[in-house]
Amino acid sequence: MTYCLGILARSGLVLATDSRTNAGVDYISSYRKLFDFSLPGDRVILLCTSGNLSVTQGVVHTLSQDLRGNPSANLHTLPTLYDVARYVGKQIRAMQDVDRAWLEKDGIDFQCSILVGGQIVGEEPALFLVYSQGNCIQATPETPFLQIGETKYGKPILDRTIHFDAPLDAIAKCALLSLDSTMRSNLSVGPPINMVMYEANSFAVKHRAQFQAGDPYLLKMRKHWEVSLREASASMPDIDWNQTEEAMPTATADLEKN
Repeated sequence: MTYCLGILARSGLVLATDSRTNAGVDYISSYRKLFDFSLPGDRVILLCTSGNLSVTQGVVHTLSQDLRGNPSANLHTLPTLYDVARYVGKQIRAMQDVDRAWLEKDGIDFQCSILVGGQIVGEEPALFLVYSQGNCIQATPETPFLQIGETKYGKPILDRTIHFDAPLDAIAKCALLSLDSTMRSNLSVGPPINMVMYEANSFAVKHRAQFQAGDPYLLKMRKHWEVSLREASASMPDIDWNQTEEAMPTATADLEKN
């Protein structure tokens, strides 16, 4: 399992992912899941992958090969980011068609999904989630973040903190908190964390970071968040215990009636 996150803002994009692909008592492996296919000055194209590793690695390999051997249709020639997302979906379907019969024979899950984010000259920044079936959905100002993989633990933070007009620096911090909270609650998500921040209309990725398990900033951020949560919880208004005993009968009273 993994956790990948993309956030669209008026001022750009943030994408972040963990690197764990398998977890168990005596076996943990990690692979990079954030890939940069940008053409500086013309387009920024960033991918985050989740799901069957052989399929996603095959898709990334095919995308790279097409840049060298398929000049008519590749990540650097397609006119819009939507076309790029559909092209990625096409490669997912093609890779699954090659291996599906053999994977199904052994009961192996071949599903995967990919986040595609970036900007092409003449367009606004955009973010897409490409499903295993090859179709896609797009992030919007009303729904500015998309998640794939182990999403449930990191979503509450995003729901309460992310909005389309937020500064990119603040969004990046929330993204990192979302990843860290997921790692705290789920063994199948783990470091290193890879994250990029793209500023709209710059057409180059200037901000990149990788955080290992003991990274000083990650530890500092985690402690700050935990202390702040405890303080906020302790300072909340007291609960209004607004029911009397008569309004909420006890189990003993129910037994006496019977």
